[in-house]
Amino acid sequence: MRLTPDQLPDDIAELKRRLISQDAELVAAKNGLLVSTLEIEKLKAQLGRLRRQSFDAASERMAREIEQLELRLEEAETAQAEAAATMTGEAGDTPPQSSEAAGKKRRRQLPADLSSRTELHEPPSSCDCDAVQRKVGEDITEILEYIPGRFEVVRHVRPATSCRLCGAMAQAAMPALPIPRGQAGPGLLAHIAIAKYCDHIPLYRQAEIYARDGIDLDRGMLADWIGRMAWLLKPLAERIGAHVMAGRVIHADDTPVPVLAPGKGKTRTGRIWVYLRDERPHAADAVPAVLYRYTPDRKGERCRAHLAAFRGFLHADGYAGFGELYAVAGAGPPCVVEVGCWAHARRKFFDVHQANGSAIAREALERIGALFDIERRIAGLAPERRAAVRQSKAKPLLDILAAWLDAQLQRIPGKSEFAGAIRYARSRWQALTRYCDEGRLEISNNAVENAIRPIALGRKNWLFAGSDAGGERAAIFYTIIRTAKLNGLEPEAYLRDLLTRIGEHPINRLEELLPWNRAQSVMRAAA
Repeated sequence: MRLTPDQLPDDIAELKRRLISQDAELVAAKNGLLVSTLEIEKLKAQLGRLRRQSFDAASERMAREIEQLELRLEEAETAQAEAAATMTGEAGDTPPQSSEAAGKKRRRQLPADLSSRTELHEPPSSCDCDAVQRKVGEDITEILEYIPGRFEVVRHVRPATSCRLCGAMAQAAMPALPIPRGQAGPGLLAHIAIAKYCDHIPLYRQAEIYARDGIDLDRGMLADWIGRMAWLLKPLAERIGAHVMAGRVIHADDTPVPVLAPGKGKTRTGRIWVYLRDERPHAADAVPAVLYRYTPDRKGERCRAHLAAFRGFLHADGYAGFGELYAVAGAGPPCVVEVGCWAHARRKFFDVHQANGSAIAREALERIGALFDIERRIAGLAPERRAAVRQSKAKPLLDILAAWLDAQLQRIPGKSEFAGAIRYARSRWQALTRYCDEGRLEISNNAVENAIRPIALGRKNWLFAGSDAGGERAAIFYTIIRTAKLNGLEPEAYLRDLLTRIGEHPINRLEELLPWNRAQSVMRAAA
């Protein structure tokens, strides 16, 4: 994305401050690249040694070590590419070049038997002197593309002509690529990202799959492309996050992900936090969006930092880290209002019933189920209508349920699991019943749990090699991919369209590329 002159400050002192800050960041990025290069060489040596040993003594443990090294190497090479993209992208606002363009790797020969198509880019037919042009040569650039189900080569042919009278040369510009002077088209890049973050296929396995089709795309090259895509897409993910936090009602939850601890060969536990804004259940006009954030631990300060600018109702579980957000400042109401989740409360009664078939637990489940039945009938109605139905139908049931739970607590052992389930619900009763008074709220936090499910499915491949930056990159891709799905877009098609446009797109018009705006453009084009 290009920086326009009107985005630069007119104040000389501010401009100097920015240049000094940028220079410090470039120095840090260069140092990071050096460290990353040394780490990559070390990992390659370890991987080669393990592979040689595996021929002599194959074992499940050794296979697992090789797999972890593959993932660590994938992460290190991706981090190196992202750092290089950041460094070259910030230096004079020039687009980042691929490693091939920088001379680090020889441009690969594409298989001759691949299907291909030619796009001809004709230069202007005449120059300023109006004389006839004559062809003096041409440039041919071969780009590897992925059309769903197959690869193809796109040959960009750009004839060069000269004026017969004045000798002036003319040639059409090369169409913009997501990775300038790279060899990958936007369709191929989108396919690689979707395979990694939607289908949970690590890059080294993707390289093996492509090799069966005769395509030589090693893990290092794929990692380079993922890192540069992350650099390109980060500003768009930040715009999506700003839209989520601007809502008055959001859902929040988190899930653990394994992270390789540096230098130890073991894993530690990081967290992926999910923040969802979806106002469709109460017929609002705001578009849905979901923001993913990665943190190296589950300290309460992490989620509080994410939600620092948020003001409104927060659907969440009983995690204590959110507690400070609900505190009342002065005499006014709290900036963030807690909304409890009946699905969490119900789950505790369900576990008791599953364990011993308790008839009382089954009755609790039936009473809670009646509350969910009411919600199914009012889904998609206006907030005022939903609140009215809840006051007349759900609130009496909740009052009866509270009295019934209190009565049962007097009859059962205080240390039993069922007693614990009752105390969990009753201690959060105000938050659990708040949805009855506000039609914009939901009875449960299930919507955000649906957004977490893809992460849980691919968790075994989420080994970030001790680099928390890998988790942050994954959060960028998940934010964009899952928000596209929420807005009715096919993720790979949207990502292909996005990567086609974003490299040359002015950063002050980035909103045009947001999933909901692209969805509207697609609808207008279809109409």
